[in-house]
Amino acid sequence: MPRKKTKYWLMKSEPDTFSFQDLLNSPKQTTLWDGVRNYQARNFMRDEMQVGDGILFYHSNAKPPGVAGIAEVASEAYDDPTQFDSTDSHYDPKSPVDAPRWQLVDIRGIEELPTFVTLTELKSEPALADMALVQRGNRLSVMPVKANEWGRVLELGGLKSRARSKAARKG
Repeated sequence: MPRKKTKYWLMKSEPDTFSFQDLLNSPKQTTLWDGVRNYQARNFMRDEMQVGDGILFYHSNAKPPGVAGIAEVASEAYDDPTQFDSTDSHYDPKSPVDAPRWQLVDIRGIEELPTFVTLTELKSEPALADMALVQRGNRLSVMPVKANEWGRVLELGGLKSRARSKAARKG
């Protein structure tokens, strides 16, 4: 099956729980994106993400919140093991082992943005007015990002050449 066009995503994490630096310090700069317990966010990971898709790594519930770095999807979706672990805070006793509810993907850290892009900056940028993140009431931890939004965020973050790189042109 031919590869579909590269997609771009924004994934949120509280830096006190797991920061972009934690991702870069992980073995092979890779980790599983576990604990997502929202069906729409799960569906994005399960049904739409592909290996190589770009990720804006967003620090939420931070002062200030914003985009800290870029990552990529490093695996196809698979069952989130935390849903079966009664000692884990993401345990879901209603998720049967033979028909799991929750999926995840692995992500790989690529590069820290030279300039952290705050939510205030994102909201004040006219080119990002339609970005899902800046829409009122959007609290998803995983959301799609349009190719032009990806490029603009990278430019704001100081990666101008990267915004026009091979990875950005795939979209």
